Amino acid sequence: MQEKKLSLEKSAPPPLEVIPSKELKILYIWKAPSRPFKKRNKEFWTTILSILFLMALILFFVKEWFLIAAIISITFVYYVLSTVEPEEIECKITNRGIVYAAETYPWEAIDQFWFGYKYGQRTLNFKIRSGLVAHLCLLVGKGEEDKIKQILLKYLIEDEPPPSFLDKAAAWLQKKIPLETETAK
Repeated sequence: MQEKKLSLEKSAPPPLEVIPSKELKILYIWKAPSRPFKKRNKEFWTTILSILFLMALILFFVKEWFLIAAIISITFVYYVLSTVEPEEIECKITNRGIVYAAETYPWEAIDQFWFGYKYGQRTLNFKIRSGLVAHLCLLVGKGEEDKIKQILLKYLIEDEPPPSFLDKAAAWLQKKIPLETETAK
């Protein structure tokens, strides 16, 4: 019996070699809201609910119950996101990649970055190479844009991709059918 134990101990694989990795260095930290936010007014919700009611009425006659339920669910989620202000989170740039909402995006997974605006707020956008997320949007918030840009240029190229067909279609639709006026508050 003891001979079997000895033979098992001898056949065990050698311990894995520890490869020294780059020490994690935080290059820049800033605080920003977790998502772009725009509080919607009564005019917007009246317009949206009128359109959705007509769509639901048409779908009711076609007996598309699941589609009606999906539309109601999506509208509810959008309503909640439009009324609940986002929490403030910490964004980090490290020597290994971007850390956002406790998720790390390594430099190898990011193609490019660019700055933009959404709902009047300055955004930092990343194009992700693969995975479920194709586009990462962080708010600059209390961060210094110049410092962020200077650090990112060491690892990535700054290049805004041209708008896709869906981007162009959404912009055209938004221009033709405004859901709220610019002066309404």
